[in-house]
Amino acid sequence: MPRYFTDEHEWVDVEGSTATVGITDYAQGQLGDIVFVELPSVGKQLEKGDDAAVVESVKAASDVYAPISGKVLESNEDLEEDPALVNTDPEDGGWFFRMTVSDESELEGLMDEAAYKAFADSL
Repeated sequence: MPRYFTDEHEWVDVEGSTATVGITDYAQGQLGDIVFVELPSVGKQLEKGDDAAVVESVKAASDVYAPISGKVLESNEDLEEDPALVNTDPEDGGWFFRMTVSDESELEGLMDEAAYKAFADSL
């Protein structure tokens, strides 16, 4: 399953016509201890770049943007009970939401893992 990254530190796993979205380990490290996550509602239509979710830490609140366009299929309810999952497992169990892939060409503008690592290392 291909994984893509944005310059806003979101990751996207694509499987068929479904994308799973979360924030990177780098992003959770910059935010510090996550205390609250506001997730998008199921059925919400998102355009690429829209504010999709909010993550609050002891340091700051930050928006999570839609890396591609599509409709929200599922939100990770585990984060409502345990927002710290974003800290302990950001790139697996700490995913934020799943969405449809409306336009596969939008994935072409995202980074692969090597490009994202180089980008994060340059910050």
